[in-house]
Amino acid sequence: MPAHRHIVPPRAERGHLKLTEAELKKWGEELGRGASPPLLITLTGELGVGKTTLAQSICSGYGVVDEVTSPTYALVHQYSAPRSAVFHIDLYRIESADQLTNLGWDEIVSARALIIVEWPERAGNRLPEDHVPIDLDYMQGDPARRILLAG
Repeated sequence: MPAHRHIVPPRAERGHLKLTEAELKKWGEELGRGASPPLLITLTGELGVGKTTLAQSICSGYGVVDEVTSPTYALVHQYSAPRSAVFHIDLYRIESADQLTNLGWDEIVSARALIIVEWPERAGNRLPEDHVPIDLDYMQGDPARRILLAG
């Protein structure tokens, strides 16, 4: 049985945390500060829900000093940090898990690095089981907050 990492947000009610954008950024920075490679984090949620914002915050807390931008068109961005390399991957534009080979997927997920994957469901069965899943969703009736479920 694979070892799974569970990260339950502080102040979470049954694993759900309702956050403003500023709180989401702070939570992401705290996660980044506490992260130890190798670590694969997946970010799931609708377009515009804040996946890239959370990825940027995680990278900031992890020690990335370069500007972290969305890899929507490049698919993979690599950054340097004191503890390891960081790979930020956006799979929104791939059509099948077979296309992961061209991205160097197997090498990336086996690297001793922090790996953040947006749209992980597109990786299909090539997504390693040992990862930290984070789901973001819009909070009904409160457009300024998001619901975060981690672990």
